[in-house]
Amino acid sequence: MSVPVLIRELSFFRLKRSVLLGLKSLWLHKLRSLLTAMGIVFGVCSVIAMLAIGEGASHEAQQQIKELGSQNVILRSVKPTNKTTAGEQERSLILEYGITYRDISQIQATVPGVLVTIPARELKDFIWNEALSIDGSTRGTVPWFPDMRNRKVQRGRFFTQIEMDTRAPICVLSRSLARHLFPLSEPIGDTVRIQSSYFRVIGVIQDDPAVANSSEEKGATGATDQGAAMEMLIPITTLEDHFGEVLFKYRSGSFEAEKVELHEATVRIDTPDRVMPAAEAIRHILERNHKDVDYTMVVPLDLLRRAERTKQIFNIVLGSIAAISLVVGGIGIMNIMLATVTERTREIGIRRALGAKKKDIVMQFLIETVMLSGAGGLLGVALGLLIPIIITHFAQMETIIQLWAPILAFSISVMTGVLFGIYPAFRAAGMNPVEALRHE
Repeated sequence: MSVPVLIRELSFFRLKRSVLLGLKSLWLHKLRSLLTAMGIVFGVCSVIAMLAIGEGASHEAQQQIKELGSQNVILRSVKPTNKTTAGEQERSLILEYGITYRDISQIQATVPGVLVTIPARELKDFIWNEALSIDGSTRGTVPWFPDMRNRKVQRGRFFTQIEMDTRAPICVLSRSLARHLFPLSEPIGDTVRIQSSYFRVIGVIQDDPAVANSSEEKGATGATDQGAAMEMLIPITTLEDHFGEVLFKYRSGSFEAEKVELHEATVRIDTPDRVMPAAEAIRHILERNHKDVDYTMVVPLDLLRRAERTKQIFNIVLGSIAAISLVVGGIGIMNIMLATVTERTREIGIRRALGAKKKDIVMQFLIETVMLSGAGGLLGVALGLLIPIIITHFAQMETIIQLWAPILAFSISVMTGVLFGIYPAFRAAGMNPVEALRHE
């Protein structure tokens, strides 16, 4: 047998013996070893679970923003609140505000990169199916609305350009509205009524993702956001033909009249790189055309970038909080190993007297700390993978476990064991053998 092979076998034998001695030592104090490892267990578990919860919450928010379209700029009309407008409203009884066709024409003519726009008007009033009714929203829009706003037609179809040109009395219901007005029958082919106008149902479309989740959450507590989820879509020309330029709404004891050319307009930009410059140009056009701030502008791409930045900050904060528990667990390991060194002083002296080197003593105590932190890390990973599943099941909250999270958490747990085990190991190896043998 060659010398290098012999050296390798001796090294393996020493390592094996150190591992066995470490297992024996930890097994002799089972409860103490378990309690020491629990600090690492909870630290690793919290790292994985908190990152999964943060990732899930961030992903859900980003998905809602992406549903609006990363290349879209969404303009919405808003009732002005200043005193001048209020006085004019009292004199005229008709409130006039919001986005106009003139705004859209200037945007299409002057802003580079504009592909297409979606004009929309809304009428908020009761929608009826015989005796069933609900206070919902009727949106007049264009045939390319589903593609631009990432809304899938689930049953039937959406209206066409010909139907919009002919001002056909047809409609598409949101899924929530169809479920409410037609709980026991198929809505397609049937009719619904708004005020004195009847519309034939030709399709059912997905609920607006921007409000569907919030509506479900409020619905769980008994306060469904009906105005947001209950939506009926008709051709914009049909809405103008049936309800005119001035929209009237009657309620018990009250009357409202509004003249709003467009309640909403979505502008699609050709490339993501042009979205922010185009949004700035659109903002300047609206500021020049409107004396009052009777509009708001939503840029999903800007919201998405902010959400990604918020996600990074959120993960750093959660990771830092969880890392503190790992440090606490490491301090617990150091404390126990220092106590173990004191208890095993005579053992260390005997081993040194029999020829053990300082590196053997260091290796012995390091192996024990790594075994403690490693076992705690594995158990922590198991719990960390289980807790997000439990949260998703019982709290109906999305959680996402990234592949790197358990790997990182386990690696940190082992490194914690090494770092906090170095001082006790070197303290044990630095003992005077003669003094150690005299220890009682």
